This record gives sequence, structure tokens and C-alpha cells, in this order.
Amino acid sequence: MNAAFDALIVGAGQAGPPLARRLTASGMRVALIERKLFGGTCVNTGCMPTKTLIASARAAYGVRRAADFGVQTYGPVAMDMQVVKARKDKVTLDARHGVESGLKGMAGCSVFEGHARFASARSVRVGDALLTAERIFLNVGGRAAILDLPGIHDVPYLTNASMMALDVLPRHLVIVGGSYIGLEFAQMYRRFGSEVTVIERGPRLISGEDPEVSSAVQAILEREGIAFHLNADNICFAQRGNDIAVGTTASHEVVGSHLLVAVGRRPNTDDLQLDAAGVALDARGYITVDEQLRTNVPGIWAPGDCNGRGAFTHTAYNDFEIVAANLLDGAHRKVSDRIDTYALYIDPPLARVGLSEAQARKADYSVRVGMRPMSRVGRAVEKGETDGFMQIVVDAATQKILGATILGVGGDEAIHSILDTMAAQAPYPVLQQAMHIHPTVAELIPTLLGELKP
Repeated sequence: MNAAFDALIVGAGQAGPPLARRLTASGMRVALIERKLFGGTCVNTGCMPTKTLIASARAAYGVRRAADFGVQTYGPVAMDMQVVKARKDKVTLDARHGVESGLKGMAGCSVFEGHARFASARSVRVGDALLTAERIFLNVGGRAAILDLPGIHDVPYLTNASMMALDVLPRHLVIVGGSYIGLEFAQMYRRFGSEVTVIERGPRLISGEDPEVSSAVQAILEREGIAFHLNADNICFAQRGNDIAVGTTASHEVVGSHLLVAVGRRPNTDDLQLDAAGVALDARGYITVDEQLRTNVPGIWAPGDCNGRGAFTHTAYNDFEIVAANLLDGAHRKVSDRIDTYALYIDPPLARVGLSEAQARKADYSVRVGMRPMSRVGRAVEKGETDGFMQIVVDAATQKILGATILGVGGDEAIHSILDTMAAQAPYPVLQQAMHIHPTVAELIPTLLGELKP
């Protein structure tokens, strides 16, 4: 069959469904194509399921610490991993079904389930259907990257996606990759009761952060019993009976029952036949886009993880907002207008916005820094969670906030008062003079701004 639409959207991740809603509301006839799971990475293998698992791990951790708060428990904590998985599955399935039913019930939107491949710059084939439109939006996301390391294809390995099917407790989980995904799974499964070892090729964890952040995160996780092997070169894999051996040098080997490979992400752009449309990719396979998320081919946009301009649910959703505002509202929004912000959901969380101290100094700003350990934050002391610190970086010349780091309880929420001040382009005294609620973590941000030092 052949069918013509006003717009085609490939992918039902974070940018696709709200874009379909805006386009259909404007009167366009829209076709949305999804080849696998509605909701994309966030709903199915990313944010929602992992944070649900983290909540279960947090509950187990709380029981183990109960005596610290005067709560008596009897016997060791035991995990029922099938119940843990069932709870995670329900959260994921409810969200997935919500996305799917919303799209299939949307007036003006036709849903096609199958693999989309370009036939030309204005047409996409899905099974036996050839769909055409003057506007095409590629929201195809990404997946786990697997490096071609010696022996990797000779052993059973897990990715962030296949971890979602696990309903047993690994005796010893070995994780290759010491960044965001690897560390979240490391703490989660350690709290479930697994022995956990993290192997990282670099000299420190989460190498994109400042060294003091990497050190603090490692110390927090080591106190929970997670082992780390840094500067791990010559990584290789081999089967050892029912176990998996991960070698890092000729003399060092870690043997575990399960292996998670968490060494980064790659875009889902290699099987769309983009060459038939003439869509350009960069050297890593990401779709090349301009500041308004337009590809090199007029009439084709690429919001979401596949464009390499962001790697989070919130950046994908912001991509949708940029595309919709420019296309439908006559706006001139750009990717570079947004402020980089994200969180690492270990416990306590690491929240980041804007520039780190090292980045700000490298950019030759006249930097002033406020720093406070969480042990001097009343709310953290009251909750018995004093790991981490708060740091804020400002430009002495303009009084603008350049960035902040909160590694500590509630940091993923408290960071937003700083983010909102930066978005308003207000000088830091505006935030410093604000009255915050006591007792909260955020109430110490004005105090932090009163302690700035060169």
C-alpha cells in the first residue's frame, strides 16, 4: 500500500509522541512508526525501570541500616528478585501501554509497527507500505555499544537492556565500564546482595567529571563493598566453566557469575538506509543536525539521542520542544540555548548543571567557588546521609552562575533552584537573597553563595 501524510515520525521515544500530539493538533495528518517498544529507551530499558530497581535496592539498604535509626529488625535482609523484577515490569508496562494507547487513540495519527527504511528523501518503507510526507522526523534513539574486545563474543554478556530480563541475584556481577550506567547497576546489585567488581580502562571513574567528584563517588561505593580496578588495559574475556573471566593484564583476572558491559552508547542509525535519503552522519554514526535540529536534507529533522547533541530523556524532550516551537509557533529556539544538566542516580545522587570548576577555569573565567560538605547540611545530618558535597561556581566579573555540582541527598531536586536562576540569567545575589524553606538541602545554596572564594 501507498499512503501520503503531512508528517512521518520514526520512533516512539521521548520526542516522538509529544511531537505527534502537537502536529495533529495543528491539523496535520501524521504517521508514527515504531519497530519495537513504545516509549523508547527511557520507558523500557533506561530511566523508569532502572530507577524502579534502584528504589528496591534503596529499600533493602534502609532495612540494613534500620538499627542506626533505632528500628529493630530480625535476621538478614533477603531479596526476592522475581518480585523485584515484577514490580519493575509493571512500572515499565504501564508506561509503555500508556504511550501506545495514547498514540493509537490520537485523532489524526496513524501508527505503523515495523522497521522503517528510507526509499527516498520523502518516502519511508515499512513492510509492504510506502509512506510519503514533506516532513520527516527521526527519533530513533540509541543502544548499548559493544567494543570488539578479545573474547567478548565467546561469553554471555549483559547490557543495560538485557539486564531488564534478569530475575536472579548474581553471585558476582562484573561490570566493564565505570561511568553512569555501570555505577548505577553496581550499587543497585551490591545492595541486592551481589558481590560487585567494576573494571574501568581509565584512571578514574566518570572521567567527564572533576577529579574530586570521581574520588568522592568511588569512596562512597567502596564503603558499600564494591571493588574497583582502574587503569585496566588489555581487557579480554574467557569462559571458566559456568563463570566468566575478565582479564585486564597478564597477571590479573576477575571471575564472576555475570558480566555487564557498560562502555557507552551508539545511535540506531545503521539500518535506516539513510543513504537513500542523503542524510549525513558524523564519524560516530550520529545524524548531523544544525542548531534547530534540521539535518542536511531539507524537510528532515532528527530529535533525540540519535543526533549526538544530548544523551538524556530531558534533552530528547527539549529537542521536541525546539522543533515544535520553531515549526509551529514561529519561534527561533536553538539547542545551544539550553543549559547542560543531568544526574547520576547512585545514592546519594550526583546532580550537575553548567560548567564544572575545571571547565570554568579552562575557559578563563574569573572563577569564584563555594564549597560545603554535606556533613554541614542540616537536612543531610538529620537523615543520617552526609556523604558528598555541594559546590557552586560563579563568574566574578558578571556575578552570573556558571555551574554547580551537588553530590548528596536530595541533590537531584535541589540543583533546580540553581538551574532556574541560570536560565533566568539572573546574577547570583538574586538566589543568595532568596528565602528558602527550612529544613531542606536547597536552603544551604544561598549560604554557599555567601562563602565564595577565588
